[in-house]
Amino acid sequence: MADILSAILIPTQIFYLIILIIVVIALIVIVFQLKKIKDSSNSIKLIEKEIELKKINMVEKDIESKRLMEDQISIPKEKQESLNKIRNSTNEVLNEVKYLHNEINERLTLLEAHSEQKKLEKMLKDIEIKEQKLFKK
Repeated sequence: MADILSAILIPTQIFYLIILIIVVIALIVIVFQLKKIKDSSNSIKLIEKEIELKKINMVEKDIESKRLMEDQISIPKEKQESLNKIRNSTNEVLNEVKYLHNEINERLTLLEAHSEQKKLEKMLKDIEIKEQKLFKK
C-alpha cells in the first residue's frame, strides 16, 4: 500500500514541479516583455522630444531669416544696379549652360542611335551572308 501511495505521490510531485517551472518561465517572459515595452515607450518619447526640438529649431531659423529680410542693409543705388546686372548675367549664363547641356544630351542620344543602327546593319549583313551560305548548301 505504501508503494502505491509513494508511486502516486512521486508523479504528483513531478507534476507540481513541472507546473512550477512553466510558471517561472512564463513570469520571466512576461518580465522581459514588460521591459521591452518600457524601453520602446522611452525611445518613442525620446524621438518625440527630438522631433519637437527640430521643429523649434526650424521655427527659430525661420524667424531669424525673416528678421534678416526685414533688417536688410541698404545698399547704394549704384551697387544695387551692379548687383542686378550680375544677377542677370548669372541667369543668362545658367540658361546658356542649360541649353548647351540639352544640346549635348540630344547629340549624345543621336550618336548612340547611329552606333546602334550600324551594329544592327552589320548584324543584318552577317545574317544575310549566313543565309546565303545555308541556301547554297
